[in-house]
Order: sequence, then C-alpha cells, then structure tokens
Amino acid sequence: EECFFDRVTSGTKMGLMFEVAEGGFLDIDVKITGPDSTVIYSGERESNGKYTFAAHMDGVYKYCFSNKMSTMTPKIVMFSMDIGEAPKGQDMETEGDNDWAAHQNKLEEMINELAVALTGVKHEQEYMEVRERIHRAINDNTNSRVVLWSFFEALVLVAMTLGQIYYLKRFFEVRRVV
Repeated sequence: EECFFDRVTSGTKMGLMFEVAEGGFLDIDVKITGPDSTVIYSGERESNGKYTFAAHMDGVYKYCFSNKMSTMTPKIVMFSMDIGEAPKGQDMETEGDNDWAAHQNKLEEMINELAVALTGVKHEQEYMEVRERIHRAINDNTNSRVVLWSFFEALVLVAMTLGQIYYLKRFFEVRRVV
C-alpha cells in the first residue's frame, strides 16, 4: 500500500484522477480518508477513475493505492491530485467608487478559472497519453499473435499440399505384380 498526503483548509475543492498503466489486470484499490479518519472514497479493483470532493474540515487528507489483491504483480499507477484554492472570506470592502478594484478582482477570478481549466486539460492529455500507451501495447501484442498464427497456417497449408501431392502420386501409381 502506497499513501500520499495533502494539507488543505476546509472548503477547498480536491480532485483525484488515476489510471493503472501497467501490471496484471490493470486494477488497484483506492482509498481517500479525511483528517478525522473518515473514509471519503473507497474503490476496489478499479483501473481508472476521477473523484472530486470539497474538504469538509482543515487537516491532512490521505489517499492510498493498494495492490493487496495481487501482490505477485507489480503495478504502475499514474495519478494526479488537484487541489483548488481555498475559498476566500467575504470581508472585501464594499465602497461604491471602487470600480477599479472590482474590475481587478473579476479579472483575477477569470485568470484563476482559466488556470484551473488549463490544468484540467493538461491532466486530460496525460490521461489520454497513458490510455494510448496501454492500447498500443495491446495492439502490438495482438498483431504479433496474428502474424505468428498466419505463419503457422501457411506452414500447415504447405504441409497439406505436399501430403496431397504424395497421396495422389501413390494413388495413380501403376503397380505390377510379377
């Protein structure tokens, strides 16, 4: 079991994305626990997944990947834990003439939204890269099996042809009895 930890404040949005890249049946156990040891998420024999939640209290959140069900096969897991910004308090100044500050805050919020969206796109690309690597390995394996089976079929075809020629020659052979 391999565990990772992140300290966050209450209300912070967190997201776990994982994908088993190699090993066995590409499955693993996942568990996310909060600072008060409550299980937030638990999944068994999953090959990939995305789970998003908001931190319910301040403290250290733990997420663990376990391979207890197949200890003989090592696994390679790609994962990312996205942690959003902590929610800001509502203690902003409310002056009517402060348009510049409001515009700047709005611009700052938009930039933060773009940064979060860009991070999401980056993680999605990494996820797709891992999926492509897995499928390429499956396709290469299938291709090699098809090639070997084709060679075997060609050998059987040549052997059958030679056997039929031999049989037909013997069938039409004239035997003399002396």
